[in-house]
Amino acid sequence: MASIIVDNQAYTVDERQNLLAACLGIGLNLPYFCWHPAMGSVGACRQCAVKQFKDEHDRCGRLVMACMTSASDGTRISIDDPEAKAFRASIIEWLMVNHPHDCPVCDEGGECHLQDMTVMTGHVYRRYRFPKRTYRNQDLGPFIRHEMNRCIQCYRCVRFYRDYAGGRDLNVFGAHDALYFGREQDGTLENEFSGNLVEVCPTGVFTDKTLFHHYTRKWDLQSAQSICPHCSLGCNTTPGERYGILRRITNRFNSEVNGYFICDRGRFGYEYVNSDNRIKRALLRPELDRTKPAKPEGVPQILGVAADRLRRARGIVGIGSPRASLEANVALRSLVGPHQFFLGIDEYEHKLLSTILNILRNGPVPSASIHDAEQSDAVFVLGEDLLNDAPRLALALLQSVRQQPMERVDELKIPRWDEVAARNAVQDRRGPLFVAGYRRTWFHDYATDSYFAAPDDIARLGFAVAGTIGADAPSVPELTNEVRGLAQRIADALTQARRPLIIAGMGSGSQATIEAAANVAWALRQRGKQPRLSFVLPDCNSLGLALLGGESLNGAFDSISQGKADTVIVLENDLYRRAEQARVDAIFDAAKTVIVIDSLEHRTTAHADVLLPAATYSESDGTLVNQEGRAQRFYRVFVPDGDITESWRWARDLAHAKSQETEGSTGVATWRNFDDAVAGTAAAVPELARIGEVAPSADFRVAGQKVPRQPDRYSGRTSLLSHLTVHEPRPPTDPDTPLAFSMEGYRGPIPSPLIPQFWSPGWNSIQALNKYQDEIGGPLRNEMPGLRLIEPVATKAPFWFTAVPPPFKSTPHRWLLLPLSAVFGGEELSCRSQAIAERMSEPFISLHPSDGARLSLEDGRTIELALQRTTYRLAVHFDPSIPAGTAGLFLVPDGSGLRLPVWVDLSEAIKTGRKRRVA
Repeated sequence: MASIIVDNQAYTVDERQNLLAACLGIGLNLPYFCWHPAMGSVGACRQCAVKQFKDEHDRCGRLVMACMTSASDGTRISIDDPEAKAFRASIIEWLMVNHPHDCPVCDEGGECHLQDMTVMTGHVYRRYRFPKRTYRNQDLGPFIRHEMNRCIQCYRCVRFYRDYAGGRDLNVFGAHDALYFGREQDGTLENEFSGNLVEVCPTGVFTDKTLFHHYTRKWDLQSAQSICPHCSLGCNTTPGERYGILRRITNRFNSEVNGYFICDRGRFGYEYVNSDNRIKRALLRPELDRTKPAKPEGVPQILGVAADRLRRARGIVGIGSPRASLEANVALRSLVGPHQFFLGIDEYEHKLLSTILNILRNGPVPSASIHDAEQSDAVFVLGEDLLNDAPRLALALLQSVRQQPMERVDELKIPRWDEVAARNAVQDRRGPLFVAGYRRTWFHDYATDSYFAAPDDIARLGFAVAGTIGADAPSVPELTNEVRGLAQRIADALTQARRPLIIAGMGSGSQATIEAAANVAWALRQRGKQPRLSFVLPDCNSLGLALLGGESLNGAFDSISQGKADTVIVLENDLYRRAEQARVDAIFDAAKTVIVIDSLEHRTTAHADVLLPAATYSESDGTLVNQEGRAQRFYRVFVPDGDITESWRWARDLAHAKSQETEGSTGVATWRNFDDAVAGTAAAVPELARIGEVAPSADFRVAGQKVPRQPDRYSGRTSLLSHLTVHEPRPPTDPDTPLAFSMEGYRGPIPSPLIPQFWSPGWNSIQALNKYQDEIGGPLRNEMPGLRLIEPVATKAPFWFTAVPPPFKSTPHRWLLLPLSAVFGGEELSCRSQAIAERMSEPFISLHPSDGARLSLEDGRTIELALQRTTYRLAVHFDPSIPAGTAGLFLVPDGSGLRLPVWVDLSEAIKTGRKRRVA
């Protein structure tokens, strides 16, 4: 630690920081533009000037840029020095020379860092009276609006997009004061993290185009903490609502998870909440006759009919969901009984998930957070397409490749925050990142070595690396010299690293790949290393669902087909995505009563006798467990219209109605509020016993007050319902959380999950986050980053997985069909959002060019492929990275219950598809 003196006041700060970060960390106001906590300093804007003095006797001092000066012990500076203040005011004045006076119509207005810094410097009058420099704006696609005239040339956008996120299609053009930040020509920004430009840009150059379509001022947004539901990483977000419409998503800082950034799917995939396909009314099929359409009825009547059927049922099957909260799944489990609760995933996915859970529960290696991944100095990825399945983890690995080279920066005594000097020292050197998969993306450009092979061969590489590291790990026969050499290089890099990371998952559908990853991690642990494991899972609560235990969908189907049960309750799950259409059809035909609880219409809801509208993540409270095993809380942002309510409440109401004519209410039927739901969930499984610690309970108060969801400047409370009444209505009550649907309440320091939005006097933009941290870039004050539910187990010796698969061999007439994913269109909820839909690819099949020639296909041609009694219309893509003898298949999420990988005679399947089209 170092002692610095600011305006004759002594402060203790971290000597590894620069003066700007140090001053902000101790609560002082100092304007800046180009600096960002995640991207370091470049000294481009000159806005953070301060006067530095040699000692207490120095009366002249000199101007220095705080972001480019170390906070070394004894440093003496002045922020309020007249010369420093005049210099900062001059910088703002020159920046504003060409800036338009369009704040009232600017999308960034009221949340603009430039506005805040202009006020902070005291610049209030424009003296410049000549023509302004102007630019032509670009069409950058469905996510981002471009208004180049607002640019102040801070370089943040290109530094994030190119240096941090690996993008290549955004750059700076021109020189001097005629700079242009954009693409070479109009076109969609290609990088999967482009949406972060909205928050990175300190002005209104890059703004959220999805918000523009239903714009409202930022101070009129009602907000609360939430968790992204679009993959298994559990990134923290802040949704904003107005007039019952979800307007936008912004990143929410969590030091252990997503930090300052999220992916574009998480940011722009929210519009399904506003979809015309939302289920808003409880529906009942007349006389439960499936030849008649379901119609809206009163909720008490529908619950009465449903309860009557549940009481008379021969048996009830409850089908859970990996995208529903823990509380909703436990509520259904309590309603139907643990032995009649099924996990809502197919048998093979259940097997893979069980294997991963067993490794995390019983192995000696801990799972890795996204923050851990960023700090790793050697990484081995086995079989996962991170850019499409877990984008934020891929972004973390782009930072991890800097860890080893930064050791040279430390040797040269260059501060790590000095971005220009650090990059000059590092040059193009990168730390070890080894990626084994079966499809190339731009992410592979950052890899030390890439290996493209079928899943079994990827697993063999993993087993070979483990065998090279571990003294008694199983060996791999029939390795080629090339693979053996690659395994040796990977093993050397991992054993020399301080913080090695192994990543695998369920994306390739390979059990052997998961087991190989565990062997590598255990072998490193045996060598005295401190490795971490990260498994990428399919859905936002896959691991939470697995912790509950239960059989796969096969068990549910067997119960119904064998007559053990005649009633099925489906929770937030489209079964046609999980199993073959014919099998699901047969189950629904055999079931006497089908009750579906969900938020969106899909093929499963079309079979419902009773359809109950579920709240989405922004309309409900709940707990999710991410792939790391971290339980996190999300909160309701607004009260939805219609009959919509939380899934656990529907299960509670069904249980209560069912028990009215029996011995009395027990279990879920007794849940009165969300705290009861949390307590019931904690009691269901030992590993969930502590989930009540994830966030404060509903009775949490500060000075007797709840925490307001609405900002201080929230306006129009009377006009919100002026079409119904001229009186200001009473705000909805919230018995479930410490939050209030109001602008009145306590606004002081609170636990981090309860912070509705980041704001501080003089700091209206997202940069106000600095005011919530004791150390800039560090944890939030009173941070509750979630609760890790699974910790490693100390073992004397690893229990090796020994089922090493044989080498992959292609066959003359059959191809191994492999699953391909996509960040846009690879997840069932986000693809219902208009902006995401514009970025989705049509279904396609990807082949090695040699296989395309064998099948007499042309690149770009459209074919019809018959698989498992379904015909798919697919575009043909030739890709040299696809292993010969395999084919990659991408289908939209609601397209099929097809389980991959599977062996297929493509020539016969194509012929059959042609015949069906003709027929």
